[in-house]
Amino acid sequence: MSQNDLVISNQNFPSTRADINSALQALGSTNSGSSAPPITYANMMWYDTAANILKVRSEANDVWINIGYLDQSLDTFKILDDTVVTTTAGATTGLIGDQSTATWETGTGTTESLVSPDKVKASVIANAPPYSPPTTLGDVGTYAFLARTATGQSDYISAGSTYSGSSLTYAGVSRSSGNNVIISPSGSPSGTWRAMGNVGAAFTGFNQRATSFVRIS
Repeated sequence: MSQNDLVISNQNFPSTRADINSALQALGSTNSGSSAPPITYANMMWYDTAANILKVRSEANDVWINIGYLDQSLDTFKILDDTVVTTTAGATTGLIGDQSTATWETGTGTTESLVSPDKVKASVIANAPPYSPPTTLGDVGTYAFLARTATGQSDYISAGSTYSGSSLTYAGVSRSSGNNVIISPSGSPSGTWRAMGNVGAAFTGFNQRATSFVRIS
């Protein structure tokens, strides 16, 4: 640690040499010390050993500007929180720092900055539109038990395949007096539907095949 007023006094040679050495040592140590140098100059650098902060004096020589933190335990340089990112012309383009959770939740801040995953989650939750599941018959996103008339024994319903609503009919299942399962279709839905189940060959010839569908458009 070394500090000096950086002024070489008019004195005898041994004192002058000592003064010069002291000034050079102050410059070499970035004027390091636990308190600011007693004499300051515009754009002067000072390493504050009490706070481990590297600083530079303002051009008006009226305040110290923090540059960064020197972690002496890990021997690393650390950027200070809320460091402003600018263009070479001084226009602010971002912020290396942590904006408040409220700023993220309102979703109105325009300053680019660091953000934790937790705050991203909070922002998504705060700004997510309310979801009301569709409940009207035939709406997009609703499910229905629909039947389809097969054009042949191998005309299956395949899970994941899409079908026009005009080729389907709302259906239900009943049992006849002869204990036969009967699919009762009635009325066609609109839109496009995706089959959520498989139906293979049941009988030869033409027949009704039904499974659950979800409307996708």
